[in-house]
Amino acid sequence: MAKKQKTDLYQGHDYYLLDEFLSSEHKLAREAVREWVKQEVSPIIEEYSERADCPQHLFKGLAEVGAYGPSLPVEYGGGGMDEIAYGIIMQELERGDSGIRSMASVQGSLVMYPIYKFGSEDQKRKYLPKLAKGELIGCFGLTEPDHGSNPGGMTTNVRDDGDAYILNGAKLWITNSPVADIAVVWAKNEDGKIIGLIVEKGLKGYSAPEIHGKWSLRASITGELVFDNVRVPKSMVLPGVQGLKGPLSCLSKARYGIAWGAIGAGLDCYDTALRYAKERIQFGKPLAAFQLTQKKLAEMITELTKAQLMAWRLGTLANKGQATPAQISMAKRNNVYTSLVVARESRQILGGMGITNEYPIMRHMNNLETVLTYEGTHDIHLLITGHDITGISAFE
Repeated sequence: MAKKQKTDLYQGHDYYLLDEFLSSEHKLAREAVREWVKQEVSPIIEEYSERADCPQHLFKGLAEVGAYGPSLPVEYGGGGMDEIAYGIIMQELERGDSGIRSMASVQGSLVMYPIYKFGSEDQKRKYLPKLAKGELIGCFGLTEPDHGSNPGGMTTNVRDDGDAYILNGAKLWITNSPVADIAVVWAKNEDGKIIGLIVEKGLKGYSAPEIHGKWSLRASITGELVFDNVRVPKSMVLPGVQGLKGPLSCLSKARYGIAWGAIGAGLDCYDTALRYAKERIQFGKPLAAFQLTQKKLAEMITELTKAQLMAWRLGTLANKGQATPAQISMAKRNNVYTSLVVARESRQILGGMGITNEYPIMRHMNNLETVLTYEGTHDIHLLITGHDITGISAFE
């Protein structure tokens, strides 16, 4: 008997049947976010991206589908789910657009997570529920104009002023900053130790100008953070951490989400290319009938399947508290690069149509160029792996 053809190409994405390892909660979360993306993101994203406009109305929608802090405790507004659920949600968001996933990643992993992990109980109660509901928008201030891959070289600083700190410095390439109500900012104190502060919008000397001219992540709003003698009450310092381990642990949380999320962009490109190859007729037969097209498609699903396996295993380790920063770096680097290659190969299958906004491929490709270098560049993550396996740092 001939095998029944699959009618839902999404099923073909799970080539190694990883769904068997997912709980009903995982699948419900995936379906809810996938449906939301189909209804709210896909119909508008090309238009917003083309005009480099952030669809700010989606901030509330992201909250409603549980995209902010899905693995944080329910008592603080999180979803109370596990790390695999968090990854799956990021994957479905990035199937829609990397910029939309970035909006959620920053809110959940880089703002809510450090407040939950290092904040006082008062800070948690004050900010986390509102961040989870999208009533407050946050951003994460680490990267500086002269210090990207070397965050320890930051020059943003605070000096003691009684019951407050005076904050000076600047941060660059900050997702959400122009619309953020609060910023989690990392700065050096007078002893040269890095501390985290919650800085509220509206303080004198605080500004967050938007960055224009991006060819990537155009539907995500990006800006600077500028601090000119900003007086921040000491009650806004995160009391639970000092040193680089604070911001780096936040980056590990975000990078984990990216390792899953990027797969979503790759899957959307693969799905688009597969459908097109079956429908597009050249020389009297569909493109999918040609050997070179099949080679491209077969390599795409192979590499995406390897990325899925890596993400799933990383998720099982994360659930046990065993995922190391180096393992997260490897997955982030591999999976983003895999999806970028898939996007490029998909674009070739579509030919000229691949560069139009009738299809999502060029938008995904441009977005992934940024994802490849933010939250740690492609090369830096390679050196993190090198350091881990040799015990020798190549950063100095």
